[in-house]
Amino acid sequence: MKQIQKWFELIAGIRREELARAERTREIFADTNDDLRALQTPACWRRQCRITRTRV
Repeated sequence: MKQIQKWFELIAGIRREELARAERTREIFADTNDDLRALQTPACWRRQCRITRTRV
């Protein structure tokens, strides 16, 4: 089965470096437990107001 996969990779033009890079990204980002609920709010609502009106 591995030999068939290897042949497919050669025919399809998938290089081992690309597969290794994809595996590395899966390792890095698969275990992230970041709380993404804060990103549900639009960024413009999360930012502090920088401009204040001082006209009299």
